[in-house]
Formats: sequence, structure tokens, C-alpha cells
Amino acid sequence: MPTSPCGDGCVSGTPDNVSAVRQAWRAFTAVMAILCGVWIAVALLLPGRQRESVVRLWFHAVLRAFGVRLEVHGPKRFQAVPRRGVLVASNHVSWLDELAIDAVQPIKIVAKKDIKGWPVLGRIITAAGTVYLDREKLRELPKTVGELTATLRNGSAVGIHAEGTTWCGLASGRYKPALFQAALDAGVPVRPIVLRYRIGDHLTTQPAFVGSDTLIDSIRRVLKVKGLVVEVHVLDEIAPGRAANRRELAELAEAQSNRLTSTELEIAPSTGDSHRARPISPLVA
Repeated sequence: MPTSPCGDGCVSGTPDNVSAVRQAWRAFTAVMAILCGVWIAVALLLPGRQRESVVRLWFHAVLRAFGVRLEVHGPKRFQAVPRRGVLVASNHVSWLDELAIDAVQPIKIVAKKDIKGWPVLGRIITAAGTVYLDREKLRELPKTVGELTATLRNGSAVGIHAEGTTWCGLASGRYKPALFQAALDAGVPVRPIVLRYRIGDHLTTQPAFVGSDTLIDSIRRVLKVKGLVVEVHVLDEIAPGRAANRRELAELAEAQSNRLTSTELEIAPSTGDSHRARPISPLVA
């Protein structure tokens, strides 16, 4: 089972908060935006490009309702060639990750099974063709890899959180190789992406979903915080054939993600934990 050293102490700092009235308004608009997602089922009947545009705008609207601004660095799509499968490998910080990724380009994801039970949003994520992984039954992992391979061969972009669990956002974990086997079996490229959360010029752990956090706890923090930005860095594809096996492929994706230095940010003042990354290269564990 993937584990992370990140815990309650990682969610630190004292960011500026919006007013109680603003928090209530954000909560109301977020609920309304999510409930409007039931109409996404209608959008699924539209032609490909139109369907993608509607779904992407909806995810963007949900992000904005929570008070989160999206920035995309690099290509605006994960698929360099339309209708060619690609495995999108990202780090994992928050429940906001899926919203940010789908606001760039709606893709199928491999997600933990309990997301299926989320109110409204879980049904929409399931309808989008999500492949679920039961962490309590890892004997079913080969079956999941088989489903993922078939989806990639059909020309879909599929996203995985390569660390296998959430980290605080100031450090990252080793990329687990198991799901990278699907890219090898399907003969498709891997597209690494990196998600970073910041307030002003400082990286922040406020959106992190770690430790003893409940989903409600994390949502409350996001509703309060002022000026939260999620950066989605879309990195260069790793072409088929560059790696001999899934372990090498995972290492290539991890190394490319860790070289991200295009936007060097300071780490917000905090108590400091030993596992956290250096400020100049905040994504290297």
C-alpha cells in the first residue's frame, strides 16, 4: 500500500481568509455548480469537441466557485495527436486535483473506489468512464491494468496519480510503476503533469488532503483561503519505446516532473517538517 509521511502538521501557515459572508457565498455557489453537473449527462450526447468543451467549462466553473484560480503552463491539451491514447501521470495533493485536470482537458481517470460514493460528483466522475482501483484488494490490480490498457488502445487519455496517495504539495513521493505497465502494453506515450498550489508567490499546503483530514475538513479550508491558485504544468511526452519496462518508465516520468524549475517559488513560513523539499526545487522529495 502506498504511504506518505505527510500528516496534520504539514497543513500549516496562516493565510489570509475571506470573510464569513464570502465563505458562505462560495459554499452556496459550489453546491449549485456541482448540482448543475447532473446536466453533464446531456453534454455526453454532443459531438466530441463540443462535449469536451462543455465538460471542461463545468469543471472550471466548479473550481472558481470554490475560489480557486487555474493556471496552465505548457500545452493546453494532454493529447499531442487526437484520438491517440496517452497515459497522463500526475502528482497527488488534493481532491481539487481532478477538478483542475479536467478543467484543462476532460479525461478518464484511475481513482480510488470510495470516490464512486461522493454525492453528485462521484456519479459524474463514474459516467466519464473512470477506472476504479480498490486499495483493499490489490489482487485485482492486474484486472485494473487490463482495463486501463484497453481504454488507452481505444484512443482515450487516462490519468493516474503516480504516487498512489496524497502528499502535502511541498514534497512528492516515488512514482509507483504498476499502472505504467498499461502504457507499455498499449504502446502509447506518457504525459507527465505537475500540480502545484500557491497563494501569491508562496507554495501552500492549505488544499492538501492528508493525515486525519476528512473531505469536509479540506473543503472548509479551501472555502476560507484567499487567493488560492492551482498550477497545472503540462510537460513533454515520453514516447513509446524510451523505457524497457514499467519501472524505467515510472522513473523517467518522475525525473521529468522533478526537474520542473520554470517557476521557482518560496515556501510559505511554517513549522517545517524534515521530509519537505528545498524551496528552490519544491517537488523533489
